[in-house]
Amino acid sequence: MPPWKNPYLLVACAVSFGLHFLILYIPFLADIFSIVPLSVNEWLFVLLLSLPVILIDEVLKFIGRHFVNTQTGSQVTVVKKTQ
Repeated sequence: MPPWKNPYLLVACAVSFGLHFLILYIPFLADIFSIVPLSVNEWLFVLLLSLPVILIDEVLKFIGRHFVNTQTGSQVTVVKKTQ
């Protein structure tokens, strides 16, 4: 299902991002939650750890789409018996 078909999901994501940014970049709220923004080096480390996961996931999706469903077919046919 494409995301634009579920407006509640889009609103929930926008509100969530907005609250995260408020907590992170308003000093009073950042002090309450005891958080600080990540530095450039820390973001690079996050990317270093997350890119292999994304790559493996995309490879598995490619394999599933092109090699797994070719023999069995992805559609189920319902046969209705008539008497």
